[in-house]
Amino acid sequence: MLKKNDEKINGFLFIIVLPFLLFAMSYYGFESSYVRLKFMEKAPDFMFSSVYAYRVIPNYLSVHVTEAVTFVVDHHLPFLKAFLLKQGTMFYHSIFLINSFFFVLSSIVLNLIFKLKPAGALLNLNIRRLIHLLAIFFIVIVQYVPTNCDSIAIFFYLLGVLLTLKYLQSRKPVDFILLCAVIMISTLVRETSCLNISFFAAIFIDFEKLKKKNFSFIKETLLLVIAFIVPYTGLRMMIPQDLSFVEGIYFFANFSSPFNISGLLFGIISLYFSYVLCNDDGKMLIKKYLFFSTPYLIMIAMVGLFWEIRLFIPLILTGFIFTSYQFKNTISIQ
Repeated sequence: MLKKNDEKINGFLFIIVLPFLLFAMSYYGFESSYVRLKFMEKAPDFMFSSVYAYRVIPNYLSVHVTEAVTFVVDHHLPFLKAFLLKQGTMFYHSIFLINSFFFVLSSIVLNLIFKLKPAGALLNLNIRRLIHLLAIFFIVIVQYVPTNCDSIAIFFYLLGVLLTLKYLQSRKPVDFILLCAVIMISTLVRETSCLNISFFAAIFIDFEKLKKKNFSFIKETLLLVIAFIVPYTGLRMMIPQDLSFVEGIYFFANFSSPFNISGLLFGIISLYFSYVLCNDDGKMLIKKYLFFSTPYLIMIAMVGLFWEIRLFIPLILTGFIFTSYQFKNTISIQ
């Protein structure tokens, strides 16, 4: 009984409390060129123009949570106002609350993924917690670029991964339907949702079977593509912008700046680290995943900045998941 209580307490500390404290340190301890967000009184206009306007859920939360926090502090916690304003505006604190909430949810979902069907050394609880903590550190260190959408996007991506793995194990239609719903909702957050399609395709589509004209799971993959395209297209029809669909073209800057090149190397080496830890099945899946993620990688090179390594986080987390999950017997039953 005491042992079970200790495990629950330790799980709470490692999965919720420690990640939250690390996240708080990143928001109130890191300093970078992005700290101007600390001095904004409300959601800036650029969040509702150009590509940012299509991030409907984060923008909606940014506005309404800021209003709620301001009301609570002004009417119920006035003694905290002076202290809070020394650390940033109510808008900044609201962004922290939103992101920390979804960050803790991401930690919980990541723990569920690692427990689902652990492979090799991850059968040991302590090893599993170390890998979990390492994954959490990767998420935290990219918060030197505070945004209102990344933590939410990571949560929905990991939730989609969990549903994909559950569908792999049980083939229950409800898991697939929920996966489609997650992709649709996630697309209202950020285009990262397309990577859930890449993850599904990497696991279920077999190139050898395709050569033999066996198109198993092509239909399911196309349904996921539709689940992404419908909200993506709908947003661009409902929220027309006079500006470009993208913020800018940064291809040359990505390969000419030492900062961006170092960000690219960080992403490559981090993913290679998990690749080395994988068994043969995991290594094969990482290669397939990167192949199906080619459109996302091209978009990062064209319109993203490698220095903002938050863009690589879904790929890095996927590497840890392929390292931790026992695919061998599960894949063989397809």
